[in-house]
Amino acid sequence: MSPLDSPANPADAARAALAFWRSAGVDMDVAEAVFTAPAPQAQPSAPAVRLRAKAAPQTADAARALAAGANSIAELRAAVAAFEGCALKATARSTVFSDGVDDAPVLLIGEAPGKDEDEQGKPFVGRSGQLLDRMLAEIGLSRSSNILISNTIFWRPPGNRDPTPGEIIACLPFVERLIALSSPKLLILTGKAAAHTVLKREEGVMKLRGRRLNYTREGSAPVNAMVMLHPAYLLRQPQQKRLAWLDLLAAETWLRELGVATRT
Repeated sequence: MSPLDSPANPADAARAALAFWRSAGVDMDVAEAVFTAPAPQAQPSAPAVRLRAKAAPQTADAARALAAGANSIAELRAAVAAFEGCALKATARSTVFSDGVDDAPVLLIGEAPGKDEDEQGKPFVGRSGQLLDRMLAEIGLSRSSNILISNTIFWRPPGNRDPTPGEIIACLPFVERLIALSSPKLLILTGKAAAHTVLKREEGVMKLRGRRLNYTREGSAPVNAMVMLHPAYLLRQPQQKRLAWLDLLAAETWLRELGVATRT
């Protein structure tokens, strides 16, 4: 479809135009951010507020039902791809679920895909992903052998904006099911958003990093967890790489105690 064939609905027409120019190779980051920015609106009436409040749990319930029905990571991957309850899917190129080994002893979770991840359909493949791979390699972790990598959000927010609470809630059942299915020896959370979403804690990353934590969910055994600085933050603040190195060494020590061989 070209912009000349756009549908009558203005929102659909704008979305079609964005998709057309993006497929033609035009960088649409700014346009997407403008398109998805909330427009000024009149205060909704009480019935409208109640209607929205009723709609949100339905999305979460649908996500929980799909996630619960997945009995393997492959099935969960298919469930995420089929899920239509997150608005980000409408503007993203790809569903970015995971990369690495499904039965790996280490699960690493970040925040949301960026432009490179959206293009390739894999998490952490841009500059921060390349840095992450180098960091993990220092302690013997690799996507090809012993780590599974995912995010708390599976579609790129337009313009790389922060995910909204609604988008986080829509994806969370799949994140929790991924942790349950992979049952990792160690769960690594990179950055504030992942730490807050998964651990449901509000401390800053600097207070959480370097500590031996637990991810707990009712009905499941606790999972060993730790928080690390996000590689994108390290690219902006390279002086903090010293702390990241200490965290990597702490992860290696913990994995050794858990009987997980990393270095060969």
